[in-house]
Amino acid sequence: MNAAGLSDIAQRFDEASGYDTAARIQKRCAMELADRIRRIFCGKSPKRILEFGCGTGFLTAELVRLFPHAEIVATDIAPGMIRRAQSRLHVPNVRFEVMDAQRPKPDGRFDLICSSLCLQWFTDRALGLARLASQLSAAGRLMVTTLARGSFDEWRKACDTERVPCGFPTYPEPDALASDWPVNGHGKWDVVDLRDTPADGMTFLRELRDIGATTPALHSRSAGIALRRVIRRFDSTMSGVTYKIAFGDFERHIPKGVFVTGTDTGVGKTLTSACLVRAWHANYWKPLQTGLAEEDGDAPTVRSLARLSDNRMSPSAYALQAPLSPLAAAEMERITIDPARFSLPSCSDTTPLVVEGAGGLLVPVTDDWMLIDLIALYGMPVVLVARSGLGTINHTLLSIEALRARAIPIAGVVLNGAPNPGNRAMIERFGHVRILAEIPLLPSLTAEVIDERAQFMPPPDSIFGPDATLSTSNSEIA
Repeated sequence: MNAAGLSDIAQRFDEASGYDTAARIQKRCAMELADRIRRIFCGKSPKRILEFGCGTGFLTAELVRLFPHAEIVATDIAPGMIRRAQSRLHVPNVRFEVMDAQRPKPDGRFDLICSSLCLQWFTDRALGLARLASQLSAAGRLMVTTLARGSFDEWRKACDTERVPCGFPTYPEPDALASDWPVNGHGKWDVVDLRDTPADGMTFLRELRDIGATTPALHSRSAGIALRRVIRRFDSTMSGVTYKIAFGDFERHIPKGVFVTGTDTGVGKTLTSACLVRAWHANYWKPLQTGLAEEDGDAPTVRSLARLSDNRMSPSAYALQAPLSPLAAAEMERITIDPARFSLPSCSDTTPLVVEGAGGLLVPVTDDWMLIDLIALYGMPVVLVARSGLGTINHTLLSIEALRARAIPIAGVVLNGAPNPGNRAMIERFGHVRILAEIPLLPSLTAEVIDERAQFMPPPDSIFGPDATLSTSNSEIA
């Protein structure tokens, strides 16, 4: 966009003195985005946040509330909007700046870059998003909202009926938005309908003008007459106005590796982890260890079985004594588990990382976190370990459903125990997943046995290589 175009947009928003009163949808959208941000971070506060298109500060205020200790840089292209946001918020951790988000100023790395209803003003979404994503820290998040195809359809239909040009831009389909994500990460879009009920068509247009949005112009008497016809048609059929809000979530980098979890405790997660570590020459991490009062723990077992050196292992974030869920074991020791300690170890682009969970997916870690929340935070493909025998179909399919409900990619299933072709077929058929390997009953567990079983593990490129095949839905493996 040229300087004149940018100046026009900035002036329009500067003159939107009635913004806060008219911006009902904008406020609702900002609140919903803030809630999604809260769920993504799950109690782990980003240290640095960049907000672009902050407007008068709806989202900024929520960010301050959610992350009171984070450094927040709130920006907007319109100086008048910045002044109003500053008058709303007087907190030391927020810095306000005038900035064109399509050409962000270099200012270090941010753990979160976010915006509500600004992206639709970009003239080149892909380039703008790439420039913003380049300022993300490793595994940082870019979370935005924008208008999508279908917004204001009620007004468009009234215009079509009266054969009058709509006056609003054509907003993108979700597929077009998805193609604009940068290549150095993973993004997704979720489109939600928000309904507004202005008093009538004229109020609808006036309120759009009051928030600085583009509205049909009255360039002539004939245009004014046509617009009044559309308003009458709109008023005669309208029960509200639909805003199609696309919520975008982009993560810059996913570590090369897998998260090994199970349908239950004692199903063979440690055995599977040792086989994968040996097969892939991978590093290993067990973030949560319980039951140390009764055994040495899974990490020493993997070290021994996979012949791991100490520099290929990372210490657990928590090592607890009782053979209970992490939350219950921590409460017995009067320990409060802090999710901020669950940062992934430093990962190499060449050496995979195998992360082993504790128990099943819905094992409580804190009052607010289940193990599945930890898996979602990392975003790594899941290797689900299940028993091969009676009862495994139900447990495995329930676990798959829980993972898909959080949009967690599934690398596949490892079946542990005596081979059962019937159960394998049912899991593949109804779970729409690959069976990565079957580990039979083993007479003993030694490093030599792990060497032999590692040969039957899938090659690493099939999990996180360029031709990886991950299960992402109930109808396909993609």
